[in-house]
Amino acid sequence: MASTPGATARALSRFEDAYELTRLFAPQRTPNVELPDPAPLLRNLTLGVLEVFAGVRDVDQLARWLNEDSYRKLVTRANLAARARSARGVPASRPVHAILSVRHSSPVDGVTEGVVIVAGPARTRAVAMRLEGTDGRWRATSLALL
Repeated sequence: MASTPGATARALSRFEDAYELTRLFAPQRTPNVELPDPAPLLRNLTLGVLEVFAGVRDVDQLARWLNEDSYRKLVTRANLAARARSARGVPASRPVHAILSVRHSSPVDGVTEGVVIVAGPARTRAVAMRLEGTDGRWRATSLALL
């Protein structure tokens, strides 16, 4: 069966339309100049993550600022923390932390890497994050509690 030039043109047109729709509706990278200052998000997301680990905040409350991979990893760690609290018989309680410093830099346009130093009652910890500008806002693509 030979294809006609009209059929080939229609198939190509459908392909181009599908590509254009995917390009338009896929997450769009956003440059730094179009994004807000990342320091408040670094600070607030750090406190939110610490509250999730303490069992006083639901991970779903942070989902808006996390990409899918970071969200899954946070859910896994929160479940492990909940099991550890349950095994020890320790109830969930609101943590008391003081943010000592927030540092961030931009290795590439639309990406910010930051570290938040947090003092707790027992020890001082660091939370490292990578934020990427997507669709006009920052989203955490990597989180590490050190």
